This record gives sequence, C-alpha cells and structure tokens, in this order.
Amino acid sequence: MHWKTLLLLLFYYSVHATVTYKWSRAMLFPAAQRLKRSSASFLNPVLQNSMEDVVLLYEFLLAELDIGKSQRISIKDEELASLRKAAEFDTICNEVIPKSITEIRRLSSRLSTYPRVLKKEDFERTVLTMVYTAYRAAQSQGHQKDTWAESFVNLYKALKHDLMFS
Repeated sequence: MHWKTLLLLLFYYSVHATVTYKWSRAMLFPAAQRLKRSSASFLNPVLQNSMEDVVLLYEFLLAELDIGKSQRISIKDEELASLRKAAEFDTICNEVIPKSITEIRRLSSRLSTYPRVLKKEDFERTVLTMVYTAYRAAQSQGHQKDTWAESFVNLYKALKHDLMFS
C-alpha cells in the first residue's frame, strides 16, 4: 500500500515540476491560451510592444468605447477603429478578458495569490478588465453596482500590489 502512495506522490511531483510557465499563466486568462480557429497557433494577442503602442492604447480608451447590449466592446472613432492594432484590441476585449462577474471575481482571487510579477500581457489584460468593470459599475444600480464596484477595487488592489512588488 505504501509503495502505491509513494508512486502516486512521485508522479504528482513529476507532473508538478514539469508544468510550464505558459500553463500557469493560462490560469489568469484561459481564453488567451485557446487555439485560433484558422490555424494551429494559440490566440495570445499583446497590444503593448512599444511606447507608441502604449500611447495608442491610451488613445483607444480616450476615444470612447461602445459597449453594446451583448457586452461587445468597440471603438467609436472610425479612424482609430480602422487601425491594425484596433483589431488586436478588439480580440483582447471581446475574446480574452472576462466579462461575467463570476469570471472577474475568479481573476481577482487568482491575482491576489499570484506569486510573482505579472507579465506585460497579463498586466494589460487586467487593466482592460478593470476598465470594463468600471463601465459595468457605472451602468448598474443597487446591489449589482456594489458588486461591480467591489470587483473593481479588488482588481485595483491586485494591480497596485503588482506594481509595488516589482
């Protein structure tokens, strides 16, 4: 009986030791790790690769976003929406970041116990989730408003902790 337990523990340790960082990162944003429909590569878009990209992201957020009834996020400014980076922004906002309060709370919980500094793509996705959460808090009333606001604060605390940790 003891050798079976030992074998099981050894197997568990082997699996745990060989899990790649990529899979542990998938725990924060699982949708970013799914396969693209058109190819065999992972859907893992990143907006910020340069300072110009950071400025462009800021412009996207300032240009006013349209969030429809189906919670689909789009950029209202047609000129900005026609840019190549706007397509990546659309993918991240509509296919990667969590939209339900349950998923956002799950993300907040994972972030609160995250053992290291966030990678830049996880940081930007968390910021975009926070923007979405702020929008939902502003559009809600009563108990729902409190729930969205609490989620916003939890995301803020996680980002603040990440910035202090680094």
